[in-house]
Amino acid sequence: MEVGVSVEARNGVAEKPAAVRKICIVGLDDYALLSGEPQGRTIGGETVQRVLLARAWRDLGVQVSVIVHSAPQGTRREIDGITTIAAHGRDDGVPMLRFVHPRMTRLLGALIAADADVYYQSCAGVHTGLTSWFCRSAGKRFVYRVASDVDCLPGRQLIKFWRDRKLFEYGLRRADLVAAQTAHQAKLLMEHYCVGSSVVNLAVDMPERESRAHKDIDVLWVSNLQPVKRPELALELARRMPDVRFTLAGGPMPHFQAYYEDVLEAAARLKNVTVAGLVRYADIGSYFDRARVFLNTSSVEGFPNTFLQSWARGVPVVSFFDPDGLVQKRQLGWTANSLEDMREAIAGLFADEARREEAGKRARAFARAEFTPSAVAGRYLELLSAYEQPRLRFGTTG
Repeated sequence: MEVGVSVEARNGVAEKPAAVRKICIVGLDDYALLSGEPQGRTIGGETVQRVLLARAWRDLGVQVSVIVHSAPQGTRREIDGITTIAAHGRDDGVPMLRFVHPRMTRLLGALIAADADVYYQSCAGVHTGLTSWFCRSAGKRFVYRVASDVDCLPGRQLIKFWRDRKLFEYGLRRADLVAAQTAHQAKLLMEHYCVGSSVVNLAVDMPERESRAHKDIDVLWVSNLQPVKRPELALELARRMPDVRFTLAGGPMPHFQAYYEDVLEAAARLKNVTVAGLVRYADIGSYFDRARVFLNTSSVEGFPNTFLQSWARGVPVVSFFDPDGLVQKRQLGWTANSLEDMREAIAGLFADEARREEAGKRARAFARAEFTPSAVAGRYLELLSAYEQPRLRFGTTG
């Protein structure tokens, strides 16, 4: 898909593209995964993507910094050649006032301290607008990465306040590069926001060799336990398939502790269900190695990281959701329209082991060919090389 024409080119003030030497990632939740220290809370798919990109860009010779929440690590820290810059604490400041200080002021301070050529931010929210405004003011390039289909739908974004939604839309419309996960997202962005975008693959950690782990998990479900992920549907499938072993892995999300406990209570009544709880990212690969099938029951997705983690380990997926029709077109698993469809798909896979293994082989080959971190990071650099270097715009209101 063609990249949309930049704001600077439309205004006739474009300069020759500049090489990317320094990239700053706005990833306030990324410190635990980047450092390998105890995470303490659920890690989302976009955190995984940002950290994989940070390491891949570093390996390609780019200086990489990541803006994170402040914590005992101090203002700046080097982690395997990547600099973390602390902005503000997760709960710092006085309610109603903290939007301005410390959140806005310290984020802007961290953006200035990074002194990067390119700033990368993902997930729809207030940080999209603030990062975009800073980049336009300081003559930097801004990349916005779509994280979910709802990011592309006005009023559907997972943003609480009207103010923050408007800041997000400001940033989206002024990004130098908008990276969509799928062609479907690119179409939605053009339809609803008249914003051009490029489809850029996600990245996945590829295992060095094929696992020989014993397949003692029939159906694996991995996600944050929140209503939009619908773990209760996985439990209903387990009720309908009492001879199939289900494992659910994932921790609670903020504000959904009661929901999480309800899911645990329901799962405890099913003898064929194991709930692993919150699993460290470094350890989750072993669960995929042990799985025969991966199950996705979400009502909203973009391009699930868990699909890539499954495919990288030769595990076919069964899902309601199919990004750009890849699951069906490339025969990487099975899609369903109902729970009964899911039950039949899983039963069919277990009845024909050769069919399941062939789907797994196709999935592994596809992941290796399309989703390695170095290839994805290189694609961003290629796209950025085609973009004009913005002029300084201090004081801009546009």
